[in-house]
Amino acid sequence: MITRELQLVRRPQGRLEVDDLRVAEVEVPALRDGQVLVRTSHHSVDAAIRIRMGETTPAGYLPPLALGAGLEGTAVGEVLESRAEGFGPGDLVQHARGYREIAVVDAGAALGGAGRLTRLDPTLAPPEVWVGLLGGTGLTAWAGLLLVCEVRPEDVVWVSAAAGAVGSVVAQLALARGCRVIGSAGSPAKLEYLQQDLGLHQVFNHRDGVGPALDRAAPDGIDVYFDSVGGDHLEAAIDHLRPFGRVALCGSISGYDGGIAAGPRNLFLATAKNLTLRGFRAGAFADRAAEAVSELADLWRAGRMDLRTDVYDGLEHAPQAMVDLFAGRNVGKVVVRT
Repeated sequence: MITRELQLVRRPQGRLEVDDLRVAEVEVPALRDGQVLVRTSHHSVDAAIRIRMGETTPAGYLPPLALGAGLEGTAVGEVLESRAEGFGPGDLVQHARGYREIAVVDAGAALGGAGRLTRLDPTLAPPEVWVGLLGGTGLTAWAGLLLVCEVRPEDVVWVSAAAGAVGSVVAQLALARGCRVIGSAGSPAKLEYLQQDLGLHQVFNHRDGVGPALDRAAPDGIDVYFDSVGGDHLEAAIDHLRPFGRVALCGSISGYDGGIAAGPRNLFLATAKNLTLRGFRAGAFADRAAEAVSELADLWRAGRMDLRTDVYDGLEHAPQAMVDLFAGRNVGKVVVRT
C-alpha cells in the first residue's frame, strides 16, 4: 500500500519556506502486533514543530527531525485495521503520526506524552473539534490556566498570542472562570475578533510596544500571564505582575522561526515579588485529559467557546499552512484536512 507523507528536505535558514518541505509517496509498513492502521482526516498544525526542524533541539525536548523523514504531529482519523487490543475498524482515534494520509500507529506511542493513541467519541464532537479544542490544543490551554496558574475568579489575566489556537481557548476559559481578561495579538483584525467576538475586556497590538500597551490595559497590574511568545512579552509581564503572580510558560514563538527570543532582563523581580514562573508541556497532564475534555466540551456545546478553524485541504497544502502560521496570517486553529 502506498500513502503520502510530509517530509523535511532542508533545514530552514531563518524563516520556514515552502520548499523546506515536500510531499512524498512512501510504502506503508506491514502491520504488527500492538499497532493499528489509520486513515487520517485532520492534522493539527502546531508552532512547536518548527523547533524540531533545526540541527538540534533544546535539552529535554523531542529530538530533531531527520532530513528526508516524515514529520510527526497529533492528528485524528479512522481505524482501518487493528492488531492492538481495544481498537477496531471504524473507531475514531487520536494519534501522534500526523502528516501521513495513512499511518501505522503503535498503541503506546506518543509525542512527549501527548497524542497517545486514544479512542474518541464521535457523538460528543466531530473530528475538527477533537483535533483542536478537545485535543492537545485544549489540554494545553486548560492545564496551563487551571493547573499551572491556578486561576481564580478575581484574577486579571493577560494572554499573549490570544487570537491563536491555544491563546483563544485560554482567553475564553479565563472569561468563563470570571476573570478580567486582556489579550494581545498582531493585527487589527485579530484585535477585533478578540474584543467583539470573544468579549475580552482589553486588547492591544503588541507591535505598538508591549510595555506601554500593558500600562494602559492594566494600570494596576496583572495576576496571571499565559506566555506563548517569550522575549519582550515575558519581560513586560514580569514588570506588570503583582506580588505572588503566576506565569504559565507554554511556548516562545518569537524565537521559533528564525527569530531570537531574548531572556528577560528583569528576572530578579520574580524574587522580589514572589512570582511563580512554570514551564510546562501538555503531555505532563495527559492523566487529566478527560477532565479537560469534559469542561471544554460543555462550554462548546453551551455556545460559550467560539472556535475558529483555518482549514487547508490536501496534504500538499501543509507547507503553506505552516508558513502562514508563522507569518501570523491565521485566526484560531490551523488544520490540514486529508
